[in-house]
Amino acid sequence: MALVVAQEVPTSSSMAVPHGPAGVGEARHRMREQLRTGGVSEAVIDDAVLILSELLSNACKHGRPLGDALAGDGDVRAAWRVDSGGRLVVEVTDGGGPTRPAPATPSVTAHGGRGLNIITALADDWGVRDDARGEVTVWVVVHADVHDPDAGCRRDDFASRVGAPSVASMPGLDFADAFDDFD
Repeated sequence: MALVVAQEVPTSSSMAVPHGPAGVGEARHRMREQLRTGGVSEAVIDDAVLILSELLSNACKHGRPLGDALAGDGDVRAAWRVDSGGRLVVEVTDGGGPTRPAPATPSVTAHGGRGLNIITALADDWGVRDDARGEVTVWVVVHADVHDPDAGCRRDDFASRVGAPSVASMPGLDFADAFDDFD
């Protein structure tokens, strides 16, 4: 006979993160420890930590800090919660920016622009919420039920959902033709 003790995930956690790369590691560490203590599966935690990193990076790159602080001087807000239904929701709020968060279509050689595509591939849902003060919150439902034994098992096709198309699928692209002039 096995005795199972259910642990309660903290209902919510919120923290100010410096507008820049300095606080991202601390936020990831705090999230990982709280979710692990709460009994959330490692696969869901890994997804949540990656999503938090992407959201914070985007907020610092594209958004202003909260309040009247100058870029690099203020904070953005990171929050996560497991609601009573078991949904894990991650949110990052910044002071808004010149563009709306939207998935990009970067070139194969681009060094960035894949963050929201990664989030879309990992998460159950995501969206953007504005408020009257100009703050922008990007929210993500990491998993609809962290207590599901299969939670976080979406990794099987992850690479195909965020990767570049194969060369074979690109019509009119034949590398052999490029070498015809060298004969």
